Amino acid sequence: MGPHAPRWGSSRRRCCRRDRRLPHTRILFLLQLAMILWCYLMVVFTDPGAVPENWRHDAEDSGNPLFSSSEEQGSAPKYCSRCQNGKPPRCHHCSVCNRCVLKMDHHCIWVVNCVGARNYKYFLLFLVYTFIETVLDTLVLLPNFIEFFQDESRRSSSPGDIAILFLAFVLNLAFALSLLCFIGMHTSLVTHNTTSIEVYERKKSVSWKYDLGWKINLEQVFGTKKLFWFVPMYSTEDLHNIPALQGLEFPTRSDAIV
Repeated sequence: MGPHAPRWGSSRRRCCRRDRRLPHTRILFLLQLAMILWCYLMVVFTDPGAVPENWRHDAEDSGNPLFSSSEEQGSAPKYCSRCQNGKPPRCHHCSVCNRCVLKMDHHCIWVVNCVGARNYKYFLLFLVYTFIETVLDTLVLLPNFIEFFQDESRRSSSPGDIAILFLAFVLNLAFALSLLCFIGMHTSLVTHNTTSIEVYERKKSVSWKYDLGWKINLEQVFGTKKLFWFVPMYSTEDLHNIPALQGLEFPTRSDAIV
């Protein structure tokens, strides 16, 4: 049989054990990949929210101080000189898209689109599912990472394969940690009902008028139907009953101090 027979037999047994787990692993990875692609396509092709032509707030002509755009009220100007149109609350002009975007968070180069009121949930789900997929990849590569530090006589793969898998593990781990930090930041934004732009603009605010408590804040982004929280879609009832999902009207706190 030769001196390499025991090592070959051990490798074969190891491969057989891996093959038995392969169908379940493939199904899990394929499901994750399907969710990533679904969420990604929804972020890319969903309009984040455009301001209707000649938009004006219903209360604009009433003199109601609640909708004042004065500096004391801490509101953004209600007219965009570049778009020549009204500017709803929490709306910002994107210099890349060259238009105003409803509840704009940021312009994302990876999805070639703005992230705003109507696709923010899809963006968050895309981050979460990509993070889960990356963690799974890292766990699958962990044995190869450990094998890199073993004696050459105990390795089941060639040195070149081990080096490539070692590098793949390090890159996946770094990417997973980066995503975790990004998800942590957006989790804080969602639970406080704010955006990246608003955090920068309201540095001197004592309290935030759109912060209605973390449970309601979550519903302002994900909807009230928890079954739909994990898929890039909303129930018809939520789209009808939650104005914030359309990006034009947002409930506020009466005790907020800015």
